[in-house]
Amino acid sequence: MSKTVVGAFHDHQTADTVVHELEQRGVSDKKISVVARHDGHTEHGHPTGHGTHDLSSGIGWGAAAGGAVGLLASAGALAIPGVGPILAMGPLAATLTGAATGGLVGALMDYGIPKQESERLEESVKEGDVLVMVQTDDNEIDRAKKLFQDHHARDIYVH
Repeated sequence: MSKTVVGAFHDHQTADTVVHELEQRGVSDKKISVVARHDGHTEHGHPTGHGTHDLSSGIGWGAAAGGAVGLLASAGALAIPGVGPILAMGPLAATLTGAATGGLVGALMDYGIPKQESERLEESVKEGDVLVMVQTDDNEIDRAKKLFQDHHARDIYVH
């Protein structure tokens, strides 16, 4: 049975490290989602994140990590009601594209995350955090949650 672990990370480098470790454990990038706020500015021709979250710099938002995070730097921005422009990759990005009125909260609820927790995660993204979500089976869920905890994710939820 598949479960979802989601958490908010204070900076993109930490989120990158977590995604890279998940990929090293054999988690498919099709099971990993990353969402970050985007302010629309560019630096060296690449989109940048909100505030200090420059998605085109750091140790892996490109070649080092690959997968969902590596592609995030080249992703197009989505305008999400209540949040503003974001960059998103992975299964959650596809859900966000179809979430005309529900925005990020609605997309997270589609993955079984209760409304109150979804609202808290959306607020984290508004504040500049990077959201990482992974879908995995029961025997890997505890390892994924511990990985999030070890890297100081805030608002970790398992569903």
